[in-house]
Amino acid sequence: MRVMGLDVGSKTVGIAVSDPLGWTAQSLETIKINENRKEFGLDQVCALVEAYEVSKVVVGLPKNMDGSIGDRAQASLNYGRMLEEACGVAVTYQDERLTTMQVNRMMIEEGDLSRKKRKQLVDKLAAQAILQTYMDRQK
Repeated sequence: MRVMGLDVGSKTVGIAVSDPLGWTAQSLETIKINENRKEFGLDQVCALVEAYEVSKVVVGLPKNMDGSIGDRAQASLNYGRMLEEACGVAVTYQDERLTTMQVNRMMIEEGDLSRKKRKQLVDKLAAQAILQTYMDRQK
């Protein structure tokens, strides 16, 4: 069974999935959502959970720098609860402070990618980093 990682934002959800043995995380895709309109893309995520036979979902938890739970972290917690209910899958959380910034920096330094291309990749690469961090800490 695989593990899925999610980087949840207000407009997109980056998705990554582990290999079958749970050693490496691969970026999968980014889905569009709209928090304001209560469009969360849960059907799409649940379809991927089923297709990849996912046993657990790791949702990135963007805590404040002091470790407290702010609005974005609360939105991620809420998303995780909705996902548990909609997909019937176990959800856990991984601290993801600065993950998106690190991924952007890496793409600029190593990839020499345009801003448009970075925007298309950042969410699913952040999900990959969140998932890989979680899996590395489980070993």
